[in-house]
Amino acid sequence: MEDAQITPGNGPAAAENQPLSPAPAGSGAVSPPPGPGPKPASAPMQPHVPPVPGGAAANPSGSASAEEPGGRTSIAEQAVAKVAAIAARAVPGVHTLGTGAGRTLGAVRDAVAGSDSSATAGVNVEVGETEAAVDITLVADYGIPLTGLADSVRSAVYAAVEDLVGLNVVEVNVSVADVHVPEALDPRAAKRPAGGQD
Repeated sequence: MEDAQITPGNGPAAAENQPLSPAPAGSGAVSPPPGPGPKPASAPMQPHVPPVPGGAAANPSGSASAEEPGGRTSIAEQAVAKVAAIAARAVPGVHTLGTGAGRTLGAVRDAVAGSDSSATAGVNVEVGETEAAVDITLVADYGIPLTGLADSVRSAVYAAVEDLVGLNVVEVNVSVADVHVPEALDPRAAKRPAGGQD
């Protein structure tokens, strides 16, 4: 048996630094396992996220899915008018919505038809797919600056319709039809006979 000579470039240490060549097919030779050298970089492992029942799997990065659920939303003018009316009535200085004749006609119509048109009295809306325009007619309380009141009503209606309905409000037109004067300030109240006597 001959002694093996160790020359530079031979031996286990040199094998670690030498590139491995694939063994020819069918030769039965097995390539030696790679030594303790640097490992190739691999992609970080993503956590397993179970699928959501009835929907697509959640995105592990936390970003919103590009695919939104399908369908169409339709919002009736009556719904937008009620939101606008409630917002306008909540503004201090608004005595009521609509004009006196309109409120009387609405009360008669509600009594006959059993509808609830008084909830939207004084409010007219035009609703598109993504936009709405609102017209408001109101009676103001005496002593309130009317232009300031109109600005406050406009701001309240803008905010309510955009937040609660989700439509872009293109305009809110405010008409002050009358000013409500309390009986203590009404000069006609002082001229009325007391107790209904002649």
